Amino acid sequence: MSHLTSLLLNGLSTGAVYALIALGLVLIYKCSQVVSFTHGTLVLLGAYLVGTMDDASGFIVALLIAVPVAAGFAGSINLTLLSRRAGAPPVSLAILTIGIDLVVLSVLTQQLGSNVLNISHPWGETRWDLGVASMSANRGIALLMVAAVAVSLYLIFTRSPWGLAMRAVSEDTEAAALMGLSRTTITTLSWATAGALACIAGMFMAGPPTPGVTTTVAVVALRAFPALIIGGLDSLRGAIVGGLLIGVAESLAAGYQHELQFMGSGFAEIVPFLLMLGVLVARPSGLFGSREMTRV
Repeated sequence: MSHLTSLLLNGLSTGAVYALIALGLVLIYKCSQVVSFTHGTLVLLGAYLVGTMDDASGFIVALLIAVPVAAGFAGSINLTLLSRRAGAPPVSLAILTIGIDLVVLSVLTQQLGSNVLNISHPWGETRWDLGVASMSANRGIALLMVAAVAVSLYLIFTRSPWGLAMRAVSEDTEAAALMGLSRTTITTLSWATAGALACIAGMFMAGPPTPGVTTTVAVVALRAFPALIIGGLDSLRGAIVGGLLIGVAESLAAGYQHELQFMGSGFAEIVPFLLMLGVLVARPSGLFGSREMTRV
């Protein structure tokens, strides 16, 4: 029983990191109807920024600098490249984000090489003893962070002018423009927010129990895409649920690998995508996504 509990806790804490990434993807999609394939690299960029400044300035200062830099970089992607192609098919914009991802990833890979950047998290390798099981403090704090971000985004979307403007732009761009709302400004802010969340997720992803910042961070971050699809492209609640489901499924598959040997040694790595396919077959719009209705 303690083994199962430990796997569930580890899965939830890992899923929290995926959820942070997926939340950013949902914000971008809600405003621009574009699926951003740059997000894996944005997560790596955030971790890289924190790791490079950590030794010189300390963790707190490094994080306080890295988050706005990552947010500014993500916002500039929309402002300088995507917004200039406003009105283009979403597929072509998604392909453009793939090109941006390849360029940025190449630069980061060249900078990192085979090195491993360590981030001196204040909580180090501390583990929280929860009685029947324990979990990494790093991932536990990530779980709390997701809860805080979820509440904040809910309040922003329902109470703040920016949230109302974002909802207006996502629902009817032309009507929002007639009301004086700038689509470019709103989408750039959503990209910047997503970049900040990606940076925070990268910081957690590069902490214990993982060894540090390597180029594999970008690859692991791609598991947030199944979380996005499972929850629904336009659902913040779905991003959180999808991320947690992916984390738990991955943890259980890895923990019971011995019993699942007939599925192959790398079964845990494909579980997120199998789960995604299962949800797509049963509900193409995702668990909480909006169903598109066309009047004929």
